[in-house]
Amino acid sequence: MGRLITIRDTTLRDGHQSLWATRMSTEMMLPVAERLERSGVDSVDVMAHVITDAAVRFTKDDPFERMRILRKIMPTPTMAAYTASKVAWGFRFAPSDMLQLCTELTVRNGAGVITAMNGLLDLDLMEPPLKQAKALGAKTIAALVYSISPVHTDALYETKAREIIERCDVDGIMIKDSGGLITPDRAASLCDAVRRGSGDRHITLHSHAMTGMAGRVYMIGVDHGVDDLQCGIWPLAQGAAQPSLQMVARNLREKGYTLNIDDAQVEAASLHIQDVARRHKFPMGAPAEYDDAHYSHQIPGGMLSNLRNQMAQAKLLDRFPELLAEVQVVRAELGWPTLVTPFAQLVANQALLNIITGKRYATVPDEIVHYILGHYGRLLVPADANVVDKIMSLASVEARQPPEELEPALPGLRKRYPHASDEERFLRYMIPESAVEDMLRHQKALAERKAQRQAITGPVSDVLLTLLAKAAAMNDVAEVTLQSGDLRVRVVR
Repeated sequence: MGRLITIRDTTLRDGHQSLWATRMSTEMMLPVAERLERSGVDSVDVMAHVITDAAVRFTKDDPFERMRILRKIMPTPTMAAYTASKVAWGFRFAPSDMLQLCTELTVRNGAGVITAMNGLLDLDLMEPPLKQAKALGAKTIAALVYSISPVHTDALYETKAREIIERCDVDGIMIKDSGGLITPDRAASLCDAVRRGSGDRHITLHSHAMTGMAGRVYMIGVDHGVDDLQCGIWPLAQGAAQPSLQMVARNLREKGYTLNIDDAQVEAASLHIQDVARRHKFPMGAPAEYDDAHYSHQIPGGMLSNLRNQMAQAKLLDRFPELLAEVQVVRAELGWPTLVTPFAQLVANQALLNIITGKRYATVPDEIVHYILGHYGRLLVPADANVVDKIMSLASVEARQPPEELEPALPGLRKRYPHASDEERFLRYMIPESAVEDMLRHQKALAERKAQRQAITGPVSDVLLTLLAKAAAMNDVAEVTLQSGDLRVRVVR
């Protein structure tokens, strides 16, 4: 048999984030987790900033309780999570103690692998959470975000891999293709370069199937030194999500690689996800048509739809192709940032302003000034000098100021919420308090209903079952009432 290739399952994180707008609840996940425990996957991706936020706001789940529940169901595969760095929360900065708390809570609640990333490949910002996670006993992965530009060469990724290993002694390197941009032509040289820079460290490959190329890229990747592939269980795969585990497993076996995957468990999980999709009218992942323009503008799929809507509202939809072209120009002028959060929003919003106003850089958000000044990380190459001069000439005095070191937030949170856990305090800091309160009320109501069910199924369960069996055998009985103390159960045939 050939070399062993491991799988990181992304169904419970990136799968529903990419295809279901992050609306998969904890309850929906449980049957999938039961199957994943027996599936043979090496690790399961469960947590990142977007997931934490959406769990509280939309499914009203406690994200840390979700981790604890999943850990109990899945003791075998390692749970994987992303941790916060300086700009992991979009354009919002956080004090160091809250960034450290994020990593601590993520590990404490069950994550055994911690990944850090930065869209500018600024290793200074990735280093603190990686070193902290390693000190806490977790395995660490440095995610090198892929992009297409004159700057993002194979040599750059080889150098960055080597440097982050030297600085942080990470256990592995992730080639993170958030935009689904790696082509089969580029995959071989890129993976070879990262392998050279990584030495004997574990390499995992993460891509999205937005142009239908990711499945082929994965096969080329393993031929060129990749050890682990990130896949989702269909229908939370394909399209804007990762390639499907079902097809990747089939392809790996066809090429002679060894794979410890139980297809029956994967298929059982797939059937459950299909049922959830039908009941909640969620979309099924589907192969995407090849779109060559995607490799030029590089805008993530969800954001592309938002931009189209904004142009329609401004009655400029006919100029949408012009906007896509402007995105490419702005990105080049700003030093080729990778189009992931927050830089995708930064570049696209500036391009949109240039189109709507009719004058390039006539209106410049403060975030652009902050980017130029390096607040979000060190630029890979300097921005265009003429554009910088124009931006800075329009910048307010406040926007020009260097970022202040934020005061620690945790002492104040502990004083304000003396009886809360650090998990709750962290959520209250990161997410609007009204959303956290709604989530806590919802969780309390669920716990009360569960306790009531347990009270019913506890002392009277045997009697109730016996009675129901007898009633079922009596054709002339239409209603049965059982009462014990304050507990009253009424069963109608």
